[in-house]
Amino acid sequence: MRKLKQVNHLMGLLRPAVEDILARHPSPVLVDAGSGNAYLGFILYELFLKEAAGGTLLSIEGRPELTERAKERAQRLGFTRMEFQTAHLDAATWPERVHLVMALHACDTATDDALVGAIQHGADHVAVVPCCQAEVAAQLKGKRPEVETSLGMLFQHPWHRREFGSHLTNVIRAMTLEAFGYQVTVTELTGWEHSLKNELILGRRVHRENRPARLKLEALLSSFGVQPKLTRVLGVTPATRTSPA
Repeated sequence: MRKLKQVNHLMGLLRPAVEDILARHPSPVLVDAGSGNAYLGFILYELFLKEAAGGTLLSIEGRPELTERAKERAQRLGFTRMEFQTAHLDAATWPERVHLVMALHACDTATDDALVGAIQHGADHVAVVPCCQAEVAAQLKGKRPEVETSLGMLFQHPWHRREFGSHLTNVIRAMTLEAFGYQVTVTELTGWEHSLKNELILGRRVHRENRPARLKLEALLSSFGVQPKLTRVLGVTPATRTSPA
């Protein structure tokens, strides 16, 4: 029930993006990355694609039993332009061009994989609600960043490191989208009473790239000594630190 409430609320937030791509593209491709039971895809198809002249919704999910269940449901409903692929996101066969990529609670680096797919395949719009994040927290533990002592205290203890790592991960994700030409909004999906994992990152592509934003991202990575999967795959490296004269 909690997941369905989040999905229904997300539909309202996604409406401008879906209406935009339907107005500009005769047969847009929408990707539900890490789709699980595909609740998001089914509701989106019912609301926006069912009566549309064109458009395909692709659900990518790594668990075959969930893919088969969703595929059977789509056949019963007559949702003929829903497609399903069983694959982990970093090994999936993505369409050459996609127009909207969504990822609701894709765990840890799976959210990064969804963002990589969106950026590499030219998505006009991106919407992700990250779930658990562990990679950056582990990097903070294994490599002491070159930051002021007072900032290092923010993640000295394991509990704080986990929470700070989660926050830093999402900051890096938003900044990466900006570096690749997206206008980004970060907001709350639902109230804390429904889920503690309720941060929504929305991106709308407005440029091919944003060089100033990329330089800021590279500086941030260098400052904290981290490089999550998203930046590694996209070739964004930490800025080189120069020693004082």
